[in-house]
Amino acid sequence: MPTMPDTPSASSPLTHFDAQGQAHMVDVSAKASTHRVAVAEGHITMEPATLALIQSGNAKKGDVLGIARIAGIQGAKRTSDLIPLCHPIALTRVAVEFEMDEGSSSVLCRATAECTGQTGVEMEALTACSVALLTIYDMCKAVDREMTVSGLRLMEKRGGKSGPFEAER
Repeated sequence: MPTMPDTPSASSPLTHFDAQGQAHMVDVSAKASTHRVAVAEGHITMEPATLALIQSGNAKKGDVLGIARIAGIQGAKRTSDLIPLCHPIALTRVAVEFEMDEGSSSVLCRATAECTGQTGVEMEALTACSVALLTIYDMCKAVDREMTVSGLRLMEKRGGKSGPFEAER
């Protein structure tokens, strides 16, 4: 049986593929443990009446943003179960925040994930944000099936060998 190299070919910037192009989980054992932070955000746009329902706290299924916050945190904790090549990470903090914008009839979700470890938490922040937004959709779909989730992206990351990243606003 042929052995597979632990590192990708020098010609490929994609770290989840070996020299033969086969997918593999990246070996992070030689990396230093550092404090790592990632922030992701996305939006859900809806009818003004749906946003008013969320703001009032009178949605039929309950506190929409409270449930979405818990769902986002749970999503971050389960990222390695959902994304095949993600490492299980001992998260030290996950925060999910919302900003309602009446002008655009939307909710901005911002998720922050943190750990001290050998690999980053970008996927955990993105998953937290995704799951929180999908939970808002799920809780409000009975009154608004036209909601749109958009703009999911990494806004910031700190820690690790590659250094800091901040998205253009």
